[in-house]
Amino acid sequence: MGSAMAMNIHKAGFPLIVYNRTRSKTEPFAKLGIPVANSPREVAEKSDVVIEMVTDAPDVEEVLFGKDGVVHGAHPGLVVIDMSTNSPDYAKYFAGKLAEYGIEFLDAPVTGGDVGARQGTLTIMVGGKREVFERVKPVFEAMGKTIIYAGDVGNGQMLKLLNQIVVGIDMLAVAEAMALAKKAGIDMEKLFTVLSTGAANSFTVQYYMPKMMKGDFEPGFRAAHLKKDLKYAIETTNKLNVPLPGTALTLQLYNALVAKGLGEKGTQALLKLYYELAGINDG
Repeated sequence: MGSAMAMNIHKAGFPLIVYNRTRSKTEPFAKLGIPVANSPREVAEKSDVVIEMVTDAPDVEEVLFGKDGVVHGAHPGLVVIDMSTNSPDYAKYFAGKLAEYGIEFLDAPVTGGDVGARQGTLTIMVGGKREVFERVKPVFEAMGKTIIYAGDVGNGQMLKLLNQIVVGIDMLAVAEAMALAKKAGIDMEKLFTVLSTGAANSFTVQYYMPKMMKGDFEPGFRAAHLKKDLKYAIETTNKLNVPLPGTALTLQLYNALVAKGLGEKGTQALLKLYYELAGINDG
C-alpha cells in the first residue's frame, strides 16, 4: 500500500524522496527520476514531512529511532506521519519521544485496502495537533478521499481499531453464511444476490465474497495483519473494561488461521477454516 500511496503523492505534484528496506521496491520511483534514499535519516534530512507505512509498532520504532532513523535527520518544522496500524498507546509513545527531538507527530492509519491505495480513495483517520493536521492536509488529500480529523494523538489509531472490529466480524459473518449455504446445497450466486442487494450488504460482501466464491484467497489485506489489529483492539478494550466477545472470537479464529500457515493469505481465507470445521471439501 505504501508504494501506491507514495506514487499518488508524486502524481499530485509534491516533491518526493522514498526509502524502502527492500530496495527493489523503489525501482518504479527511480525510473521516474524520484530520488531514492539510503536510510530513513536521509529522508528526514531532505523532507518537511516524513510518512512511514510499515507492518507493526516495532517496525515504526526502528524507522523512527533506529541507528539511521528519522530522529537523526531531525530539523526545525519536521512532521512525522505514521500511517501504519498499531495502537493509541503506541501513538502517544511515538509522539512523546519525537517531541524530545522537536518533531511533530500525527497518527494517520487508513482503510480502503490495496484498491483504495492505488486509486487514491482511502479513508484516513488523523490524530494530533489540529494546526499540524491543517498544514499537511493537502498531502493526505493526495492519498485519500475521506480525511477525518479525529482529535488528539492516538484517536486516529482508535478509529482504525474500531473499523477493524467491524471488518473482522463482517468477514466472520460472510464465512459462516457461505459455509452453511455450502452444506445446505444453496446456490452461492443466489446467496450473493440476496446478501448484496438486501440489509446484509457491505464492502465485505461486495468485494470479498466474489473472491471467496472463486477460491481466490490472495491478499488485498493479509490475515496476519488483521490478527495484529484485532490483538491491539483487545488490548485496548481490556484497559477500558469494555466486553467485546465478538471481537475476541474473531481474533481467536484469525489466530487459528495464522497457525495453519495462512497468515499471508487474504482475510477472506477465513472461509477455508470454516469449510474445514464443517467438513466441507471444496477441492
